Amino acid sequence: MKYKDIDKRKTAFILELDDVLYPVKDYIYQVYYLFANMLEYVELVDAKKTTKLMTDTYINQGADEVFDTLAKEYPVAEGYRDKFENLFITAKLPLKLLLYQNMLTLLQEVVVDRKKLFIVTNGNVAQQVNKIKQVEWHKLEPYLTCYLAEETAPKPEPDVIHLLMQEHNLQRRDILMIGNSAVDNLCAETVGIDYLSVEKFL
Repeated sequence: MKYKDIDKRKTAFILELDDVLYPVKDYIYQVYYLFANMLEYVELVDAKKTTKLMTDTYINQGADEVFDTLAKEYPVAEGYRDKFENLFITAKLPLKLLLYQNMLTLLQEVVVDRKKLFIVTNGNVAQQVNKIKQVEWHKLEPYLTCYLAEETAPKPEPDVIHLLMQEHNLQRRDILMIGNSAVDNLCAETVGIDYLSVEKFL
């Protein structure tokens, strides 16, 4: 699906951040890399091995198992659990986060058509802000308005969308929401706005 296929009457687009505008693993893997290198520096643990262990665990078992698996293999890591968790909020990444090409094109076409762009994202506020700051936006920043749902109530609660509509004088019929989860879909349904899965664009 492309921008030209979307109902022309839509004047505002609401998008989630993670795995909608960019692949969230690009952030997570760089955090693992940074943590592995810190651990190597202070404890002489091989950074390549620990990075591989963390990424493999993430792929096969999910993010929640990563640190426990690492600490089981390298018990010395346990003393750095707080640093590991904090790094997800404060990390200065070696590489910029790159938008999915199709989503970059979509954003650019929305802007050229003088329509409104919003990012409405769930998750830890400081962490989501840290991610947003490290995305390569290709000069789209002035056209993006960000809402951090945790500051009102996380999606699928509709509070953040109602606030956005009120502050920007938007009607339900004006808006298209693009997300990647049942949570996003339910939120759009609750508000009564149109919703598309990001998979239609990627």
